[in-house]
Amino acid sequence: MPTDEQVFGQVPEKPSFPGLEEEILSFWKEIDAFKESLRQSKEENRPVYTFYDGPPFATGLPHYGHILAGTIKDTVTRYAHQTGHHVSRRFGWDCHGLPVEYEIDKKLGIKGTQDVEKMGIKKYNSECRAIVTRYCSEWESIVTRLGRWIDFKNDYKTMEPWYMESVWWVFKTIFEKGLVYQGFRVMPFSTACNTPLSNFEAGLNYKDVADPAVIVTFPLVEDPEVSFLAWTTTPWTLPSNLALCCHPTMTYVKIKDVASSKLFILAESRLVEMYPKMKKKGYKGGEYEVVEKYTGADLKGKKYEPILPYFKDHPNAFQVLNDEYVTDDSGVGIVHQAPAFGEDDYRVCVAAGIIVKGGELPCPVDANGRFTAEVTDFVGEHVKEADKAICTMLKESGRLYRKDIYRHSYPFCWRSDTPLIYKAVPSWFIAVEEIKEKLVENNTKTYWVPAFVKEKRFHNWLENARDWNVSRNRYWGTPLPIWQSEDGEETVCIGSIEELEKLSGTKVEDLHRENIDHLEIPSQQGKGMLKRITEVFDCWFESGSMPYAQQHYPFEQKEEFEKGFPADFIAEGLDQTRGWFYTLMVLSTALFEKPAFKNLIVNGLVLAEDGKKMSKRLKNYPDPSLVVNKYGADALRLYLINSPVVRAEPLKFTEIGVLGVVREVFLPWYNAFRFLLQNSERLERTAGIKFDRTSAESKSESSENIMDRWILAALHGLIDFVRKEMAAYRLYTVIPRLVKFIEQLTNWYVRLNRDRLKNAEGDVEDCTNSLSTLYTVLVNLSKLMAPFTPFFTEYMYQVLVVPENTVSRTLSSGSDVKAAVKSVHFEMIPTPNLNLLNKEMEEKMKYMQDIINLCRLARGNDLPLKRPIRELIIVHEDQKVLDTLKDVESYILAESNIKKITLSTDEKAWCKLSARADGRVLGKKLGKQFKAVLKAVQKLSHEELSKFQKDKVLEVEGVSLSTTDVLIQRTVIADEKKYRGQVSEDNISIILDIVEDDSLLEEWAAREVVNRVQKLRKNSGVAISDVLDVYIEVVKDDKKSATLEKQINNQKEFLVGRLKRPLLSMKALGTAVVVGSSEDEIDGTKLNLVLAKPSVIAGSDLKAGVQSLVESMDYDWMKENAKECVSVVLDGENVSLHRGKDYFLDAMELA
Repeated sequence: MPTDEQVFGQVPEKPSFPGLEEEILSFWKEIDAFKESLRQSKEENRPVYTFYDGPPFATGLPHYGHILAGTIKDTVTRYAHQTGHHVSRRFGWDCHGLPVEYEIDKKLGIKGTQDVEKMGIKKYNSECRAIVTRYCSEWESIVTRLGRWIDFKNDYKTMEPWYMESVWWVFKTIFEKGLVYQGFRVMPFSTACNTPLSNFEAGLNYKDVADPAVIVTFPLVEDPEVSFLAWTTTPWTLPSNLALCCHPTMTYVKIKDVASSKLFILAESRLVEMYPKMKKKGYKGGEYEVVEKYTGADLKGKKYEPILPYFKDHPNAFQVLNDEYVTDDSGVGIVHQAPAFGEDDYRVCVAAGIIVKGGELPCPVDANGRFTAEVTDFVGEHVKEADKAICTMLKESGRLYRKDIYRHSYPFCWRSDTPLIYKAVPSWFIAVEEIKEKLVENNTKTYWVPAFVKEKRFHNWLENARDWNVSRNRYWGTPLPIWQSEDGEETVCIGSIEELEKLSGTKVEDLHRENIDHLEIPSQQGKGMLKRITEVFDCWFESGSMPYAQQHYPFEQKEEFEKGFPADFIAEGLDQTRGWFYTLMVLSTALFEKPAFKNLIVNGLVLAEDGKKMSKRLKNYPDPSLVVNKYGADALRLYLINSPVVRAEPLKFTEIGVLGVVREVFLPWYNAFRFLLQNSERLERTAGIKFDRTSAESKSESSENIMDRWILAALHGLIDFVRKEMAAYRLYTVIPRLVKFIEQLTNWYVRLNRDRLKNAEGDVEDCTNSLSTLYTVLVNLSKLMAPFTPFFTEYMYQVLVVPENTVSRTLSSGSDVKAAVKSVHFEMIPTPNLNLLNKEMEEKMKYMQDIINLCRLARGNDLPLKRPIRELIIVHEDQKVLDTLKDVESYILAESNIKKITLSTDEKAWCKLSARADGRVLGKKLGKQFKAVLKAVQKLSHEELSKFQKDKVLEVEGVSLSTTDVLIQRTVIADEKKYRGQVSEDNISIILDIVEDDSLLEEWAAREVVNRVQKLRKNSGVAISDVLDVYIEVVKDDKKSATLEKQINNQKEFLVGRLKRPLLSMKALGTAVVVGSSEDEIDGTKLNLVLAKPSVIAGSDLKAGVQSLVESMDYDWMKENAKECVSVVLDGENVSLHRGKDYFLDAMELA
C-alpha cells in the first residue's frame, strides 16, 4: 500500500502469480464485483447481450475440456460487458439421464429394469436425486478460482419442476404442430443402461473390436442342393432371420466348389471372400466352376429354408429381396435380414410386406440384451455371449460355411462403455426430416468460428438428419407428458402443471415419475381412464430446451426471453456438433422457425501430452487445481486460448506450456510494470518530481520521441485490431496479437528506453514523457487484456489507477467502500485514437527490430553482444527504405553495440541474387515447358532479377512470370574473414565488419566490468536505489593484467556513465563497510570487486598518518559537519583538511 508521499505502492521483486490471484479473489468477493458489474450495466440501461451456457453434469469434477470452454465463454462475455452491454451469466446443471442412473446402478448393483421395479421408482429416483449435486460446490470453487464470473446462486437445474414444466411446453407445442409421432425404430440400444440412444449419442464412443464373422448357407426351397451364402458379424441376429437381400443390378454367380462339390450362390465380385488365393498374382483357378450367372433382380422372390426354427411360421418370410443398400466391399454380396435388429433390414422388410407397421415384429431380445422365451435354446443368455453357442449349433446342423474374426470399428455406450446393439423399440419421435430444409436454412443464419464446422460438419449432419427418438425407457428424467387410452387410439399431450391438475383433479408439485405415473385422465371418447406412458425424455431434449426452460418460459419472463432470443453467443466443444448445437437448432426451428443462437465458437479437444484422450485411470494429465496453484489461472487461461484448440483443432496439453506462458508473457509484463513503479519513485527521490498519473496520457501523446510515438501507434493499432476481430469472435487472431504486443512493449520499448525511464541523462522532461507513455500503455493494456487475463490486469489496474483503493486497503476498509471502489472489469475496452495510428512508424520499427535481430544472428556464438563491432553496413535497393532507418540509427548502434552505420543501395557490391522457378505453382501450369523455364530462370543475371523485383513481371521462354512464380534469394558475398552477413524477409541485407582494434577491445573490457559489477549488486541483494561505492583490483600476474588495467583506465568516462560511480582503488577501501565482494575474471585476467557503503575517501596526496585518520572518520558526521572543510589535531598539531582535495564525501567527486 502506498504511503501518502508515494504515487504507487511497492510490489514484490519476484511475484507469486497464484498468490496475487488469491488476493484479487478476496477483493472481488469483498466488493461483490460480479454482481456490482451487473448492477452498473443494468442501471445504465445498456443493451442486453444474451448468452446461453450449456449445462454440464455435476456427477464428476471439471476437466480441461470444461475449463477451456469456460474460459472462452468468460472471455467473450467479459468482453461484451466491457463493450457496453448487459450480460447475464447463469450457471446450469444437467441433472437427469444416463450419467446419473449409471452411477446409481453401479452403486446399488442394479442389473436390469426388474431390479428397479423391485425396489420402486420412488426409492430409485431418490437415490438419483441425492447424487445429482454431489460436486456442485467443487465446481463452483474451481470455476471461481479460474476467474470466471457466472451466477451460481441463481443457477438452474433440469430436475426443478419449473424447468421440467417448460420442457413439457416445448414438447406440446411441437406435438400440436404435428411433428411428434409414435413408431418402431431400430435404434442404437444400450443393454447395460436398458435404453435406446440417439444416433448422435451412438457416435460418441467408437472402438476397434474383433467380432466373429460367419458365412452361413441358406438352401433354396426349389433346389436344396443349391444354397445362398450370407455373411454377418452378428451371429446372434440369425435366430431372427426373416429374409435375404441382394443388390438388384449386381452380378451373382452359381458356382460349384471343386473340393466339396457343393453349389453356392454369391456375388461374382466377392468370390475372393471364399477363395483368398485369388488375391495373389498368377492365380490359376481350379478351386471353383461357374455354373450360371444372374442379376440380383433375377433372384428376387426365391424362397429358402429357415436357418433356425424359432420364427419358421412367420408369414411371407424366408425369401430373397432387393435393395440398393447392399454393397460388395465386404462379405459375399448377400445380406441376411433380421428386421428387429437392423435399420435397413426393418425398412426393406416393411417395403416387402414381411413386416407390417403396427403388426408383429419378431424381437426375441429384452431390454437387458438377453434372449426371450421365443429362442428356446438360448433363453436368458446375453446376445453377445451367445454368439459362440449359435455358431456351434449352426456348425452341427451343417449351415456354417466358415467362421473368421473381423476387426472393425463398433459403437459403444458412451456411459457404460459396453457394446451397443441395434434393436427395434417402440419410441416417440420428433419428425426432424419434415423440417430438414428449414434446419439447413437456419444454419445459414448463424455465424460459427471456425466456419468450416458450420459449413461442412454441421451442414452435412443437418442434410442427413433423421427423425429424433426423444423417448427413453428409464426412470430419472422428465416424463413424456403423454396420456393414452389402453388401445392407444386416444392420446392427450399435457403442456403445463396447471393443465395436468385440471384434467386429473390432483394437486401436482413435482413432475418426476413417482409423482405423476399414478395420475389418470378421463377419456373424452368414452375409453375409460387414460394413463401416462412410461417413457422419459432423452436428456438431450432437456438441454436443448434450456433457452426456454431456464427462464420458465412461457410461464414467466415471457417478454424478457423474447427480447433476448436468439442468443447472441454460445460456445462448446467440437463434440457438441451432433449434441447440444444440434438439439438447440432442432427445437428452436420446430418452435419458432429460427435458430437458437447467432454466434458460436467451437473449440477442439484437449488431449493428454501423448495425444491420447485424457484419462483419470491412466493419470496422463496434471490435476487442473495443482496447475492453477502452481502457475496461476491467468497463465492456464492464456495457454488454452492461445492454442490451436480455439480453431476447433486438438491441443496436446503440456504443463511446460503453461510454465512457458508465465516465463514469456507474465514475468516480462510484470517486470515492465514494476520497472515503471521503480523509476517513478526514482524520479521523485532524485529529482523531487512526483509522477502525475492524471496528466500521463496527454504527456505521452504530446511526446516527440520516436519510441513513444511508435508504442502509442502500436497500442492504438492493437486496440483497433482487437475490437474488429473480437466483433468477429476470432480469438485465434486476437490472442497472438495481444501476446506479440506485450513482447514488443517489454522486449523493445522498455529495453531500448531504460536510460530514459531511469532519467540516466538527467533530462527530466524526457524521463517524464517516457514514464507517462509506459504508464498510459500499461493502463490501456490492463483494460484491453482484462477479459482474457482477469487477475493480473486487475492487480495492475489497482496499483496504477486507484492506488488509494488497493486490494489491501479496500479489504481493511470494509463493505462501505463498495460503491466507490473501481475495478478494471467495470471499465470499458479502450477506443482507438485513429490520429495516433502510424503505419510508417510501425514499419520503421519493424525494420529496426529485424536489423537488430539479424545483427545478433550474424554475431553467432563467438562474438557476444558485449564485444563492440566497428561498422554495420545496411543494404537495400530502395533509398526510401534506407531513409526510414536514419531516425532509428542510434537505437541500432546501442542495441547491437556497433560504432558506425553505413547505408547503401549498391546491392551488387554486397549481395548476389539467384532464383528458381516454383515447381509447385508452375509445374502444373506449364507441363512439359516447365523444364525449359526452370533452366532459363536459373541463368538470370543479378540485374535481370533486380529489375524483375521492381517490375513484378518477367518474360522467360515466351512465358510471362510473376513474383509468385519465382523464388528469389539474396546471399551476402563479402569476405568471410572480415565480414558476416544476413538477409531479412524484407530484403534488407546487413553486413558486420568484424575486424577488431584496441579501441574496440577497450570498450569490450569496460562492458565486461560493468557486467561484473551489476552481477555483484544482484548477488548481494541490494536495492536499485542503494548508493554504493565500487572498489576494484586487477590481480597482476601477467601482461594481460596490465592491458586490462590500461583498458579500464582509458574507459573511465564510459564506466562512470554506466555505473554512476567511479571505480575506486582497492587501496582506498579503508574502514568502509563492505556489502558484497567477488573474485572474477575477464578474458583470463583475475579481478576483485567490492561493494561498500559510502565512506570518507582520503586524498591521494595526504601523508600516511593523515590518510589513516581521514579514512577512520565517521561518514555521517562528516556529511553533516564537514561539508567544505574540517580541522583535526594530529600529534598535537592542528591540520586543516579541505573537501575535494584532502577528503571526498562522494565518490562522484573523484570522477
